[in-house]
Amino acid sequence: MNGAFLLFSAVLTSVLRILAGLFVIRRLLKDGKPDRKSLLAGLGGAVFLGIWGERTDASLFFCLALETLLLAACACSFQAQRLRMSLFMSIFYEIAGALGQFLLAAAMGILLGSSDFFVRDLPFGQAVLWLFHGLLAVLTVIFFRIQELPEGCVFRGASAFSLAGFLAVVTLSEQRALEIPEDTLFMWTILAVSLMMSVLVFHLNRQYEMERELARLKSEQAKLLERDYTALNHSYAVHAKLFHDFHNHMGVLRQFLSHEKYEEAVGYLDELQAPVRDLTDTVWTGDETTDYLINSKAASAKDSKIQFQVQVEFPRHTNIQSADLCAILGNLLDNALEAASQVPEPEERLVTLTIRRIHQMLIIKVENSFLKAPVWEEGRLHTTKTEGGLHGWGLKSAQAAAEKYEGMVKTGISGEMFRAVATLSYDGVEPV
Repeated sequence: MNGAFLLFSAVLTSVLRILAGLFVIRRLLKDGKPDRKSLLAGLGGAVFLGIWGERTDASLFFCLALETLLLAACACSFQAQRLRMSLFMSIFYEIAGALGQFLLAAAMGILLGSSDFFVRDLPFGQAVLWLFHGLLAVLTVIFFRIQELPEGCVFRGASAFSLAGFLAVVTLSEQRALEIPEDTLFMWTILAVSLMMSVLVFHLNRQYEMERELARLKSEQAKLLERDYTALNHSYAVHAKLFHDFHNHMGVLRQFLSHEKYEEAVGYLDELQAPVRDLTDTVWTGDETTDYLINSKAASAKDSKIQFQVQVEFPRHTNIQSADLCAILGNLLDNALEAASQVPEPEERLVTLTIRRIHQMLIIKVENSFLKAPVWEEGRLHTTKTEGGLHGWGLKSAQAAAEKYEGMVKTGISGEMFRAVATLSYDGVEPV
């Protein structure tokens, strides 16, 4: 074939392979698109490797090794991925791609009875090359456009591909329609087994990372809950003095009443009742801890001159634990109050809490005004706080609590209001 066309084909397929690899690695290791620097570096490296491989007639596996290093370097340097996982995913991607191209060439060769499909410089070999890279591009686009990958979907898909590849290679050793050297089949058999082992190792590593993240999240959630419960205990301790001095207050009231000073007695009662009334002003849910939390946030909103609107339709006797409900409400309301307090005009500071039940689903919606729009990174809300401590864990803690009830927490902007919506599925329980 024409040398210029072969050079063009080598460069373009190399570019497609590298760019697709960057997208796949980015999506598997960290949700989102590859940044511009990694794409430009990958593009430049792919062009160089395509020209160099065609001009020097380097072996296929030497070119694949260089592409693996290029992918790992781009993922590690420009996409903030760990070197070990970047290299691991690059090796997996290159082996899977090479195996897929080999099996496609073998299938077409058996179908048409020709071994020319294995020779890249021949028209049949170019047909296989472009057909494979066309399929690779389509699959990459489909994979990237899936908004949320179901749990275990990647593992099952990779397992199915690697197992199918291994069975296909074993089947090729039994067919007689196309002559394939035994050492070639043995090499691809070893690579197919390596691919299956890589899938298993990747899955185990992801499980370990998820368990470690969950443990860290539970630790931070416990700290957040401890903060709210500490505030609750402190409030009860402060107001316990009223009950401790009850006999003294009764003596004062007796004096007022015995001297017919009714107005003074009423005023004294109002003064005593004020802190208790502030503590348990309104019953929202029937759960004492949750009601205190909502009332305390309402008091905080009042101190910050924030309009605080509450609408609650809460089911009685459910399996939703107070700690989980407080984790969701506390974190969402804390974020909302902090954002609303930054609005300079007090009349524009607004936080609304809506709790509704729809069949066996509990909907918790918190909306707030804001001064600056929140920042999203890779489709996730990113904290703008610069201090240390527990910042950034609020939504994660709320999400972890919601997931216990097959729910989730979604955030977004509607008009001039930021909105966070938590959904929980619940079951009714018999009252004790």
